[in-house]
Amino acid sequence: MNGPLIIDCLETACFCWLSFQCFSVKHKRCTFYIIFLPNNSTNNGKMMKMPMPSTESVKVAVRVRPFSQREKNSGSKCVISMHSRTTTIIQDPKNPGHTKTFTFDLAYWSHSGFQKDKDGVFISADPGSKFAGQKEVFHDLGRGILDSAWQGYNTTLLAYGQTGSGKSYSMIGFGANKGIIPNVCEELFQAIENRDKNQEYQVTFSMLEIYNEQVRDLLSRIKKPGGLKVREDQQLGFYVDGLQSVPCENYAQIERLMEQGAKIRTTASTNMNASSSRSHMVITIQFKQVFPDRGLTKQSSINLVDLAGSERQKSSGSEGDRLREGSRVNLSLTNLGNVISALADAAMGKKVLHVPYRDSVLTKLLQSALGGNSRTTLIAAISPADICYEETLSTLRYAERAKKIRNKAVVNTSTLMRESRAENDRLLLRCGNCRMAELPACLLGPPSDQMSWVNQLEQARRECQQHYVAIAQEQQMMKTFPHLLNVNEDPQLTGVLKHFIQAGSCDAGKAASNAITLQGLGISEKHASFTNSGGKVTVTPYGKCKVIVNGVPITTKTKLQHLDRIILGSNSAYLYIGFPSERGSEDLSRFDYDFFQLERAAAEGVSADKLGAVNSGDGKADPSVLAVFQDYVKLMPLVAEANQMSEELKKGLNMELKVKNLASSDSRGCDLQKEVTVKVTHQRTHQVWIWSKAKFINRKFLMEELYQRFLDGEDSQVAQEDDPFWDPVEVVHLGSAHIWLQSLAYCMKFEEQVEFLNCDGLEEAVLHIHIKPCSPTGQARGEEDVVTDPVDLLGQRMDFQIRLVQCLGTKWLKEDAERGVQMGYRIYDLPNTLYTKPVWKIVNPQIDETVQFTTLNASQEFLNYLQTNALIVDLWGLQEGCAELSCSRLDLMVTGEGHILVDTKKISTAMDTGQVTSNQIPELYLKLLKLEQETELLRNINRVLREENVLLKESIERTSSSQQGERPLKSWSHQPSSTRKITWMTAQGPLARDINQICTTQQVSYDREFARALKVFYQSINVARGQFLKLRHYKPPEDDQMLRPFVHQQSQMLKDFGDLLESSLWKLKNDVALIVKQKKECLLHAE
Repeated sequence: MNGPLIIDCLETACFCWLSFQCFSVKHKRCTFYIIFLPNNSTNNGKMMKMPMPSTESVKVAVRVRPFSQREKNSGSKCVISMHSRTTTIIQDPKNPGHTKTFTFDLAYWSHSGFQKDKDGVFISADPGSKFAGQKEVFHDLGRGILDSAWQGYNTTLLAYGQTGSGKSYSMIGFGANKGIIPNVCEELFQAIENRDKNQEYQVTFSMLEIYNEQVRDLLSRIKKPGGLKVREDQQLGFYVDGLQSVPCENYAQIERLMEQGAKIRTTASTNMNASSSRSHMVITIQFKQVFPDRGLTKQSSINLVDLAGSERQKSSGSEGDRLREGSRVNLSLTNLGNVISALADAAMGKKVLHVPYRDSVLTKLLQSALGGNSRTTLIAAISPADICYEETLSTLRYAERAKKIRNKAVVNTSTLMRESRAENDRLLLRCGNCRMAELPACLLGPPSDQMSWVNQLEQARRECQQHYVAIAQEQQMMKTFPHLLNVNEDPQLTGVLKHFIQAGSCDAGKAASNAITLQGLGISEKHASFTNSGGKVTVTPYGKCKVIVNGVPITTKTKLQHLDRIILGSNSAYLYIGFPSERGSEDLSRFDYDFFQLERAAAEGVSADKLGAVNSGDGKADPSVLAVFQDYVKLMPLVAEANQMSEELKKGLNMELKVKNLASSDSRGCDLQKEVTVKVTHQRTHQVWIWSKAKFINRKFLMEELYQRFLDGEDSQVAQEDDPFWDPVEVVHLGSAHIWLQSLAYCMKFEEQVEFLNCDGLEEAVLHIHIKPCSPTGQARGEEDVVTDPVDLLGQRMDFQIRLVQCLGTKWLKEDAERGVQMGYRIYDLPNTLYTKPVWKIVNPQIDETVQFTTLNASQEFLNYLQTNALIVDLWGLQEGCAELSCSRLDLMVTGEGHILVDTKKISTAMDTGQVTSNQIPELYLKLLKLEQETELLRNINRVLREENVLLKESIERTSSSQQGERPLKSWSHQPSSTRKITWMTAQGPLARDINQICTTQQVSYDREFARALKVFYQSINVARGQFLKLRHYKPPEDDQMLRPFVHQQSQMLKDFGDLLESSLWKLKNDVALIVKQKKECLLHAE
């Protein structure tokens, strides 16, 4: 069957691919099936020898970049080390002794040991440096791609890593430091120039972007709604239908196409509000070699893929969010991980039922690159910073799995079948009225088959020439007029867009009639007016349109200076380039995206110092606080965008960033850590939600999807449960109050008004609280029960009451009278938090709830807790529709009187060892404590009896000595020296005995007197403290007529406070002086 075979006529057309190629053409009621011989047959019917598949693993390289400016500002430490060209070691910053070692095909150290040469290229600083620059990376990876392409293999290079890890730098490069892609293209054409001129070489270039599962052609200025479709061909596999593939005959044309693609990508990301870090960019170079003398062709597809940022879901996604699986933004990357895992398992011999190539657009297009007909290389870009440890470790593990994948690459050769194509043409002519447009698109083949190669090249030359003219005009205008340069989060897309401010006045905004057409969130039809007059440029916002200059919002005409930073709308950033006379040799690279956001944060009063980054002790910056500040700055533009989307979609939400101090939940009050949260307020209902950073980022993805549907004119209405702007109403944490428990350790009562402080450190409300030691029946302890040393309470039963009296001046309730509050607290080892009853619609709610706690045998740990820790009372805000807080007391242990037991370590120990059952616990534990108390009482009695025994012996000795002292004085010289003092005293008669008795009494009782003096002082100071707090909360009246009585009363209160403090100190001083004097007299008489 060397020619076409006409088969029976059928009613409908069909299309199939067997071991030979077959397609159908329908003409009237007849369908012609045209079958061609397989590509592996020759004209003489002999089979051509096919190359055997080359089975090899995916080649994996890892590259660590220098610290970013953000990481330097955060005081980051390097946790990556490379001791060879294949080994990468990562150190856990929380446990420096714990490291993980990974081995790859190549490991590039680009973190340090470099300098910039005169051309701006980064090179090794010295011969011994292990620094790997762009040239070394290209030599190892890029040349391997070119060699495979010349041999006829399909090749793929994937760049993987978290946002900002250096993927795009390795792939594209920056400035003079060209990346792999431009170097591959340039060297490909250099090699073509040096090859056999009798052979034909065809190079085509395509560039696409995948965002939110939609494909965008970056070489087409026309955006197709819904994106381009990905279709499947049984021979070609998956391909993008309608994607432009432009012929190129030199590197300059490819360079021009890459610039064009970057411009379209920048414009598209601005219009869609889609960060380039969340999209995949795929560049495909089709390289075809034609050998006319041998009747052969070699075809190679070079796929260069810059993947989206690979942040872990836990840190940047939706942990705990009800809409966790809602976003499609990272679907491609997630499914790519699933494919790699499945292929890695298969390579290890595990049974894999299904490889999910079809689950996303990206994995469809990369099917041949992963486990198929391709030689594939993965470069994993990582950050060296300790604050990125989790993401870096995740990237290294990902690369380790990818290394296990094995591909089966073959050389793509085919014969020239001119005879078969000629027969096809003759057969199609027999179809008569069958028009070419009626044929299926897949039968027409790619554009390169529909138009001759020469015609395609000619068309590409014309377009390239037009582009050169446009570039020349743009460069001339840049030298003449002031202009705006776009600043993008992706450095590759910064400076791509230029808006010129010509003489006169020009409007900027969405409307096509404006001289400067802008797109983006928050940009109005007419947003601002720029005026170029008299050698100066001014900007004036229209109405309430948002315009920020150097971090400061403006509302009136403002003069611009060279290198001013301008933000239009929510987050469209531009650098103003002034008149040529104002320009110098400035380094514009320092005005990056982070610079704009840091400046904006500073203007809003947010700084690392304000967050407490600098420790007052040593002056060094706290890395954890600096990291939180960087998070805050990073989220600022995202929150602005979310607010704008809420406004345009009429959702009525307002979001603002908050920094939560986790020390508010620490009973020791240590400044442990901070975290960024987002406060969400519904402007109409005043409902409030608090979102974590992870939850907000996930919701932002979902908001962008909904907003894109709105921009595309599609239905943006979704069910409430699927709406990223909606959440069920929930309780809100308003603030915390710290009440130090040291007074309980001395059996002293505590009555005070304590502030509830919110996350900003500002007063949210005032809590009136009583804490008092009491008897088992609840009677308050008196002054005689105060102890001077907490150790006196060791092993004793302690009862105390916590009474929450009232909450004063609650801002939450002032803002909306329909709201309510609850309080909650937990002391020592209680398993659950105790909550008060909810109180609604009262600004100063009266709580008045008392709970009595009991420890039957106070442990040293509990006493230490009382002396060093605070009781934390949390204030919770209730809003209509939310569930009130409650606590189950089933897990709490209580005494027979119904008091809650604390310090129950012995009970827990008994339960853990299985010695008792839960029903036996109260009875046995009380018996145990009673026995321990009786034992301690017996010890005390024994100690007292021993002391009395010693005193009795001394009394007997004194009596004996007295009798001896009544003998003649001459015998005194013969007495032992140890008894002389007593004998002399006894010999003095009754007066000496009285003095001795007085000294002995004072020696025993002076400690008791000193303790009583301290007790009185503590009580007086406690009263003074109460007066001081009353003064703090004594607010001036709003009525001016009451101001004079207020000042008089305040003066009297200050006088009373000063008198009380002075008298307390005076009494303590005199009591101590008297005790010391008595002790000295006693010692003097004793001598």
